[in-house]
Amino acid sequence: MPRAGLSPEALVDIALAELDATGGAPLSIGTVAARAGVKPPSIYKHVAGLAELEALVGARIYDDLGEAVAAAVDGRQGADAARAFLHAYRSFAVRHPGRYRALPPRPVGHPALAAAGARVMAIAERAVADRGGDDAIHALRGLRAAAHGFATLEAAGGFGLPADVDASFDRLVEQLVRL
Repeated sequence: MPRAGLSPEALVDIALAELDATGGAPLSIGTVAARAGVKPPSIYKHVAGLAELEALVGARIYDDLGEAVAAAVDGRQGADAARAFLHAYRSFAVRHPGRYRALPPRPVGHPALAAAGARVMAIAERAVADRGGDDAIHALRGLRAAAHGFATLEAAGGFGLPADVDASFDRLVEQLVRL
C-alpha cells in the first residue's frame, strides 16, 4: 500500500530539495527515503528504482529550464532570440546549481525525460531559426555548448579572475550571435 502523501511527483520534489541542499550530489534511494521520512523500500511503491527517479527529476529540471528559456525567447527572432536563450539558460543554471549539475546532457531513456529535453531543444532551435542547413546545426551546437560550458564553470566557482563575469558572458554572447 503506497504511503499517503507520497507519489512520483512528491518524490521528485523531495529529490530536488536534496539536490538543492547538497549542491547536486548524486541521488540515492536511501537519501530520498530519509528526506521523505520513510524506509527505502517505500520508495519502490512509487518509482521502479533510482533510474526512474533520476529520469523524472531530470524531466522536471528540463521542464523548469524550458519554461525559463521559453519565456525569454518568446516573440524574439534571430540574434535577439539567441541572446535571450543564452542569458536565460545561464541564469537558470546559476540560480539552481545543484539541479543543473544533475541535468543529464542527453535526455534519453525515459519518455518524460526525452519529451522535456526535446522541448528545450525546440526552444534552442527557435533561437537559431534564422539559419538553415548545416549552419543551423552548427549554431545550435555552439549555443548549447556556450550556455552549458559558461554556466557550469560559473556555478562551480570557476571564474576567479578579477574581471566582471557578466561582462565576459556578454562578450561571449555577442561573439556567438555574430557567427
